[in-house]
Amino acid sequence: MKKNKQSSAAIMLRSMMRFIIIVTLLLGAAIIIAVGHQLLEEVQTTTSHITASLKQTDIDGDDDWESWRKNSTLDTSATYVYVHNKRADAKVSQYFSPHAEKVLKVTPTKVPFLTNVYYRPGTGLLYHRMVHARGIYYTLWQNMNPQLAVLLRVIEVTAILLAVTLLATPLYIRRLTKRLTDPLTTLSHTTQMIAGAKEPGAMRLPVPAQPTEVTELAGNFNELLSMLNERQEQQKLFVMNAAHELRTPIATIRSHAQLIERHGKDHPEIITKSVGYITEESRQMQHLIDELLQLSRADRLALDLTPLDLSATVTTIMQKIAGTFEQTVTTEIQPDIHITGNESAIEQILVNLVTNAAKYSPAASQITVTLTQQANEAAALAVKDQGSGISAEDKSHIFERFYRSADVRGTVAGTGLGLAIATQLAQLSNSELTVADDQPQGTIFTLIFSTK
Repeated sequence: MKKNKQSSAAIMLRSMMRFIIIVTLLLGAAIIIAVGHQLLEEVQTTTSHITASLKQTDIDGDDDWESWRKNSTLDTSATYVYVHNKRADAKVSQYFSPHAEKVLKVTPTKVPFLTNVYYRPGTGLLYHRMVHARGIYYTLWQNMNPQLAVLLRVIEVTAILLAVTLLATPLYIRRLTKRLTDPLTTLSHTTQMIAGAKEPGAMRLPVPAQPTEVTELAGNFNELLSMLNERQEQQKLFVMNAAHELRTPIATIRSHAQLIERHGKDHPEIITKSVGYITEESRQMQHLIDELLQLSRADRLALDLTPLDLSATVTTIMQKIAGTFEQTVTTEIQPDIHITGNESAIEQILVNLVTNAAKYSPAASQITVTLTQQANEAAALAVKDQGSGISAEDKSHIFERFYRSADVRGTVAGTGLGLAIATQLAQLSNSELTVADDQPQGTIFTLIFSTK
């Protein structure tokens, strides 16, 4: 079954048209009702004034009727008056204004829902009002054709406006939706091109000037593309470095294995030496693989952060590794420092930093681990050594994966992953790992925790 796919422009056009039609019809109906009600009130006011005038005249004879007729401004072509004098002494019991008797020969029909409004064939709508005073009944029929003509004109104008609106609205909405959706369409086409490109990371989405939402969306997509490109390059570099680091021990192992295979029988003394090399290189390869797995887990890890007594945690860690290193390891731990963090990650970072300090420091030197509460309420865990220090150029790269300074590569064992793992764990722990020079010589690695 095929899905019914509709563009946002089509959905917007249909929704807006439905809305415009409903609003226009409701507005037209409201205008017609309001005008009709106003015209009805005017008729009511007019007839009320006429009947009040009749009551005040007290038409009890021909003289009174003629006097009222002469003084009245009544439009006899639209207003019909019937006077019925029920007094016992009345000489004339009925008076009709011009055309009134003819109109009243046919009984008008009551119009539903409209008070005092009737319909008479040949005459149209009539407004009826009856009053009486001192035995005389005054009946008034007001022709509503002029008001009906006004109302019909209003309906006609409203219908024309509705038709014009319905014709013009689709054109306007199409133009509006085109302005709104064209940038999205362009983004969609460009995204498809990027998806099919061999190197999508180098491409960027066009950023329209408006609307603002699409501008922000395109900008966010470009940031995402930049991040993905950077990640892709990092992955390529990571694979290349990992392959390079693994190639060296594998080459050494194969070389000594071939040496044993070729000359082991004739020269048994080389077997022990080659096996030692093979064992050491395989140990280095195992260490590299373990660190690669650690780094891979750290990339996908989400640490559980809990309230910790950092002072007690650091004390316990340092007690565990006491006596492991040739250097003298001292601690200066300020008590009662509490943070929110992960104990396992802190232990791995601290052991890594102390191990690095021992690896690059003379055996007779001192390594100092300090924990202090800073003025801004942040906790600082620092590892200081008395080694040769790190150059300014190397400082900007030491946290990168597989990076090793040219001064130590080949002379000091290592994979270049320890600080990368420590940095990743620090980020997951909402902390920051920094490096600085110690005085007069050496290096200080500081892990800064926020206590908030």
